Amino acid sequence: MSDRFFDAAIGLLQQVRDQDAPEIAAAGALLADTVADGGRLFAFGAGHSSLAAQDVVYRAGGLALMNLLTVPGVVGVDVMPATLGSALERVDGLATVVLETSPLRAGDVLFVISLSGRNALPVEMAMSARARGVKVIGVTSVAYATETGSRHSSGTYLKDHCDIVLDSRIPVGDAELTHDGIEAPFAPASTVVTSALLQSVLATAAGALAERGIEPPLLRSGNVDGGHEWNRRVMAEYRDRIFYQR
Repeated sequence: MSDRFFDAAIGLLQQVRDQDAPEIAAAGALLADTVADGGRLFAFGAGHSSLAAQDVVYRAGGLALMNLLTVPGVVGVDVMPATLGSALERVDGLATVVLETSPLRAGDVLFVISLSGRNALPVEMAMSARARGVKVIGVTSVAYATETGSRHSSGTYLKDHCDIVLDSRIPVGDAELTHDGIEAPFAPASTVVTSALLQSVLATAAGALAERGIEPPLLRSGNVDGGHEWNRRVMAEYRDRIFYQR
């Protein structure tokens, strides 16, 4: 079983590496442009999609300017009951209220991460952010738009409201394995693939900034000598664009 899962995950990673290459390059260039122009970077995901968003915020080796856009009750499974988070994803109007009180402004970039891209929250988040002049990079499985129905009143999906779409190519249902003795499919790979997509974009952005003669505002691990001092310098230099320190 473990070998089968690794093979499935590796196969998906190879697909996104080869087939999403133009979109990854475009997303990395957009991030580099935004950093160079004084913009800010944000990531949002609900439920398990929030794991990939959290993975790029305040992360060793990551861009210091990446901030988490949070919606109370949907960021993780710590909310009780856990099913509340799933219910909130289907509430119309919630994303607009969150954006009205967020620091997002025109010229910023927002990653909206949603595997299915069908629920009201991520769809509205992308729509409302773009209406505010924010560039939106959607990370989703485009297959859901052809195999499931939209849960937003517009009948649209996340992919329909993005400047750039990164297709995780995860099959509908997010389970890679089956077994004769197990009724339900199992072994989801969306977190592995989505996190890899995001990290590939950030790596592309760092390289693009370096090619322009701009030192990427990267964080170092606090568990290596000098790491905390390095991070304090970076955070001080970019304090007007970092919101997880306030």
